Amino acid sequence: MNHDTDACPCGSGGLYGDCCKLLHAGQPAGSAEALMRSRYSAFVLGLQDYLLSSWDVRTRPSDLPLDKTTRWFGLTIHDAQQDEDAGSASVSFSARFCEGKDWFCLSEVSSFVLADDGFWRYVDGKAEFQPLHPGRNDPCLCGSEKKFKKCCGA
Repeated sequence: MNHDTDACPCGSGGLYGDCCKLLHAGQPAGSAEALMRSRYSAFVLGLQDYLLSSWDVRTRPSDLPLDKTTRWFGLTIHDAQQDEDAGSASVSFSARFCEGKDWFCLSEVSSFVLADDGFWRYVDGKAEFQPLHPGRNDPCLCGSEKKFKKCCGA
């Protein structure tokens, strides 16, 4: 994926070319939530350089190896609080993903700062990982609307 006319992985309902691609190409995010969505899309697309460049230099790791077997299947934003005067924000979200045949839900409250250059940057997050155990007849966690046994559980 990463065609301009594909649905954006961030779940905004927009097209990738009109949404996260602009941020991936260097446009500043208008909000911490927009940055969070673009970072999720970067995980989906394997854009390691973007993930590192959108991370605050004070907490950024020197390297961020991405597991190519991890597949991301949906982002839900629960809450976003932003204080532009203080230059800080937080975003609460959850994201479903699969590693091999194991499914998980990542829930995190992420912190962001508005840097001097006008770009929002990810600082850190309080993350929890919950294993998911879909039943054979449950809706598939990938969002296909098929039963799990007829989709990813096949």
